[in-house]
Amino acid sequence: MKKSLGLMLGTLLVVSACGNEGESDSGNGSSNESGNNEASSGDESGGNDENDSAEASGEAVTLQLGHNLAEDHPVHLGLERFAEVVDEESDGTMEIDIYPNAVLGDEREVLEQVQGGGVDLTKVSASALEGFASQYAVFSLPYVFEDEEHFFEAMNSETTQNLFEETEEQGFIGLTWYDSGARSFYTQDTPIEHPDDLEGMRMRVMDSQTQIDMMEALGGAPTPMPYNEIYTGLQQGVVDGAESNPTALTNGNHGEVAKAFSFDEHARIPDLLVVSADAWNELTDEQQEIMNTASEESTEYQIELWAEAVDEAMVEAEEEMGVEFHYPDKEPFREAVEPMHEEYRQDENIAELMDAFEELR
Repeated sequence: MKKSLGLMLGTLLVVSACGNEGESDSGNGSSNESGNNEASSGDESGGNDENDSAEASGEAVTLQLGHNLAEDHPVHLGLERFAEVVDEESDGTMEIDIYPNAVLGDEREVLEQVQGGGVDLTKVSASALEGFASQYAVFSLPYVFEDEEHFFEAMNSETTQNLFEETEEQGFIGLTWYDSGARSFYTQDTPIEHPDDLEGMRMRVMDSQTQIDMMEALGGAPTPMPYNEIYTGLQQGVVDGAESNPTALTNGNHGEVAKAFSFDEHARIPDLLVVSADAWNELTDEQQEIMNTASEESTEYQIELWAEAVDEAMVEAEEEMGVEFHYPDKEPFREAVEPMHEEYRQDENIAELMDAFEELR
């Protein structure tokens, strides 16, 4: 379970020398926020004997958690709370070392390391998991959640918990989720009051097939682009607009070049904390329970921080950046993406998840 300290420090020095990558969507108002998550404990009879002995001998367990967010971001603060509770509940015998700012790689790179057992935990946007487990595309579908209350209920449901546990064969298990808010459109100066307003507009989207399909269904021209290129893209007219939540206006300074923000709230894509299946199955039952307890507490803590961050961002964007907020009728947007929903229902796994979430409305 314990990783080579020399290897980790070497990795950090090499990557740090190259400079940090820009933050992802989930780091700055994405996508890309109390989950009663009790992840699968794996084969209880076959994986824990070694760690039972280690625990009895007093050997500490150290787990590495890599992500791409800044240290002042609400999700990072939630992860810090996770580490604190793990330390408290284990009486110091378990430690979570957090490596923020993409020092271990971008979301996909770190997730691949988690799959291979090179990194123990990571935070990723649910949209980033589509390429690893197709059923996770359900979280990126537009208007799959009615509102924030429905989103919270769905994320805390048995359906989502089961989904978290289904990916053990892919090398990772979901522990909990974090709020990343509702995604809406913002442009240089044109309010998006109706899907017709998007016609011909080059709109930045995440590099996610679901997001590309959504933009096409709404009539816009999807333009995948890294998050840290949006500001320049808007400034130079490479894109006409983007979609995220209000914190992107301030954390990413997008409010300096985008003055019209329209709350169509087309998607609520959570961030997820996942653990390597290998690392998880090496933990004792007691250690797994500690991780579950810490996960739940960290989510409850992060949700409050996120709500405060959004409120503060809106005030700052409006009063200091001159951003105007608009509140369009959402129904035309919902109607425009209905054919997309039917298309994604062709995947039986996604259809089952959509039906389960629909029952919670």
